[in-house]
Amino acid sequence: MKNRMLPDTPLVSGEEVLASFRADRATYTRSNTWMAVLAMGGGMAVLWGLGNAHVWTGAVGGLLAVAVRAFYLMSEELAVRWDLTDQRLLGPMQRAIRLDEITRLNKLGNVVQVVTRGGDKHLLKYQADPAETIRRIKAVQLGERP
Repeated sequence: MKNRMLPDTPLVSGEEVLASFRADRATYTRSNTWMAVLAMGGGMAVLWGLGNAHVWTGAVGGLLAVAVRAFYLMSEELAVRWDLTDQRLLGPMQRAIRLDEITRLNKLGNVVQVVTRGGDKHLLKYQADPAETIRRIKAVQLGERP
């Protein structure tokens, strides 16, 4: 069975994969831990604001909600891979972005946002070092090796 979270766009003649970017497990875990902390605090604040005598249940609910979400999405999120070639950035589900179409690379926490001339936005999520991911893509855009 083919993994739908890997690049499946065929390479053109002479095109070469120079680097691959995968989601990092530790970064995924850390992100979801922070999300759980915020959900727990938010749940408790809402219950406190409503005058509920059992404010602690907001923490339990927030933790469970994020933990269940993280558990179910983990295998899919960690299977995602983006390949950087000398001509394009290739992503899952036949995403192919020509390097000359990329106008901006933004760091959003542990996510690299790729913005194209047409306004399309793509996310390389859970990068262990998003600044390094951006540096490598920009290097290839300039004709250098990453």
